[in-house]
Amino acid sequence: MPKHRTVVLFALLVSSTFLVSPWVPSGAAQEPERTRAIAPPTTPLPPEADSRNVTRFSLLVYGDTRGRKDGVALQYEHSLVVDSMIAEIKLLRDTQYPVRFVLQSGDAVVNGADARQWNTSFVPLINRLTADGGVPYFAVAGNHDATTALTANAPERQSALRNYFDAFSALIPANGSPRRLSGYPTYAFGYGNTFLLAIDSNIAGDDKQYQWVKGQLEGLDRNRYVNVIAFLHHPPFSSGPHGGSNLEPQAAALRSRYMPLFHTHHVRAVFSGHDHLFEHWVERYADGTGLHRMDLVVTGGGGAPLYTYQGEPNLADYLRANESNKIALEHLVKPGIEPGSTPYHFLIVRVDNERFDMEVHGVDWGAGFRPYRTSAVELRDRDR
Repeated sequence: MPKHRTVVLFALLVSSTFLVSPWVPSGAAQEPERTRAIAPPTTPLPPEADSRNVTRFSLLVYGDTRGRKDGVALQYEHSLVVDSMIAEIKLLRDTQYPVRFVLQSGDAVVNGADARQWNTSFVPLINRLTADGGVPYFAVAGNHDATTALTANAPERQSALRNYFDAFSALIPANGSPRRLSGYPTYAFGYGNTFLLAIDSNIAGDDKQYQWVKGQLEGLDRNRYVNVIAFLHHPPFSSGPHGGSNLEPQAAALRSRYMPLFHTHHVRAVFSGHDHLFEHWVERYADGTGLHRMDLVVTGGGGAPLYTYQGEPNLADYLRANESNKIALEHLVKPGIEPGSTPYHFLIVRVDNERFDMEVHGVDWGAGFRPYRTSAVELRDRDR
């Protein structure tokens, strides 16, 4: 081959190489990966005022979906739960109690600061619920999502929460909404006769959040909203590794601040996770309007490694502090002590006017889970 043709071919090869793969200087900053937004539901909730007359519907509740291979593969155990949830959504679609939304009590992924974990392992599964299931999906931030920082302005917390906000940007109320505490993963929404509060229990001691939640409850139309539900990550009472003899600061703050607030405003149910098991507490108390019941349910069986019973929490200080309300606590369902005694699961909560009932839906090998000798329970005292 002539020498000049060799030179021309070499020049063309070098030129095309630069067009395909431009040179990047050593040490140049790379754009960090951003978390993809979960797709909005195909059947969103109507504006709050438009559902005023709805008194019958279902909702699904679960939590702690983080997986063993987050950032590498889809969350396998969580995918089993999602498959079962979608089947139930379709089964109930044409009944009197269609599923209108899903609540998730936190810990979506192992490390909330890693966008790859959201994009690879979590977001595609929730897209199935919002697209195939068609339902809205509301989640609170868990400690794995927002770090263990106890203050709202901790720098490490802000970088982790950016991924949470990106993921749920099309699902939770926007900043500036009267139902959202701006800058926080704390929000509320109403559907039918039921009002729901999403509380960031990682910072349960934060006064700004507490005052916002208090204001939401004080301004509530209780003629319409006869039912109030709170969902958060840390349980006020638990007998798993995060409870028992171990009183975490978040649980302590919930007991001292939020539980009295819930008493004042007659919150009907509190759903949480954090401990990867199922347990059910019933708190009965009295005030000037009579006797009341609050159900507190820990449902942390969404896919994270499962936990077991570790012992009863010490409630002496809590009972003494609330002595005027004549509080009585019943540990209605305790988790088992054997590994595998609690399966992966989710809850189907049915609202029928002022009545709630609940079914614990075990998944895969836990399909026969019967924590009440059956899988269902009514969340009220039969003599009332």
